[in-house]
Amino acid sequence: MIYFDHNATTPLTATARAAWLRAQDEAWVNPSSPYREAARVRIHLEAAREALGSLLGAGAERVVFLSGATEAAAAVAQHLARTLPAGVRVAMNPTEHPCVLAAFGAAFPGRWIALPVTPEGRVETARVAGMVDEAAASSAPIGAVVVMAANNETGVLQPWSELARMCRARQVTYVCDASQWVGKLPAAGLGAADWVFASAHKWGGPKGVGFLLRASPADTFQGLLGGGQQRGHRGGTEDYPGVAAMMAALVEAESGQVLWETERALWRDAFVHAAVAALPGSRVVAVGAERLWNTVSLTLPRHEHLRWVARLDKRGFVVSTGSACATGHEGPSHVLAALGLDPEAMRRTIRISAGWSTLEKDWLALRQALVTVSAELDAAPTK
Repeated sequence: MIYFDHNATTPLTATARAAWLRAQDEAWVNPSSPYREAARVRIHLEAAREALGSLLGAGAERVVFLSGATEAAAAVAQHLARTLPAGVRVAMNPTEHPCVLAAFGAAFPGRWIALPVTPEGRVETARVAGMVDEAAASSAPIGAVVVMAANNETGVLQPWSELARMCRARQVTYVCDASQWVGKLPAAGLGAADWVFASAHKWGGPKGVGFLLRASPADTFQGLLGGGQQRGHRGGTEDYPGVAAMMAALVEAESGQVLWETERALWRDAFVHAAVAALPGSRVVAVGAERLWNTVSLTLPRHEHLRWVARLDKRGFVVSTGSACATGHEGPSHVLAALGLDPEAMRRTIRISAGWSTLEKDWLALRQALVTVSAELDAAPTK
């Protein structure tokens, strides 16, 4: 199997697996318990918190470990709904992950607006600043801006650093889903955003663990997430083995793998050039935008995307139709719709997302498989 669905989830890296097994053997007790062995695990947990905060450019006191981005998005949305002044609105990027759209839509019913995006799906800082400034003089000012770091379907990169500075200058809260950025590109500086979250399984860590950066140490979730763990910010026994594995995978990516970005982007671009040439009528979504080195959203010339996925699967290639969290839902991709693709084109679009373990020969093999599958689908009888 040649796996091209890393934006959905990644295999556990050998480094993360070793860290998890070691922690399960040596540091498995409840870190909140009152005895010495628990204190030792608690020290390891706090060291991980310090390391993550340092990596992101944030104080350790802002770090909360939790189950991942979905829990974090829900917690942040509910927290802001309780703490922002009544009548304040949220401005949200329309290509956010479904978990973010659902969380903020539920927390701010009738009180959120969609940010404009370019034809490639990129949010422009100057336009957001103009919207915030204009709304400031109205009866419904914008109190928070929600824009991800990198898109999970198209790979388009957002100007999160510029947005963080703009929002801070205007005393507007900035929320950033960094799930697709962390582990693929350097994470330094993400702490400039007020709220940042990500899931470990997107970069080779285990499922069920992730992190959230709070806006400040004064922001507490006590009474929202329940329990007294992590200084009252979240209930439930802290999963130190999961945190250890998450950090092992992240440190491995940050210490070497992110430096391979240029080479991997060249492999992606060579694949795109060859695939589009071999399949006339195909095109890459948001091809002109700066994108993740691993992601290609490819609109094919003919046939429904599910047929392409099934045929490629039989030939040993795993690709996707888009966000795994939305695959089972009826209707087209909200991301592609926001970029102006018509429904028929959306039904011909597949997502290809590589990982650090993906080799140049895998890209070449996928290109050939697309050509072969195209011929098979053209020859197959239609229902």
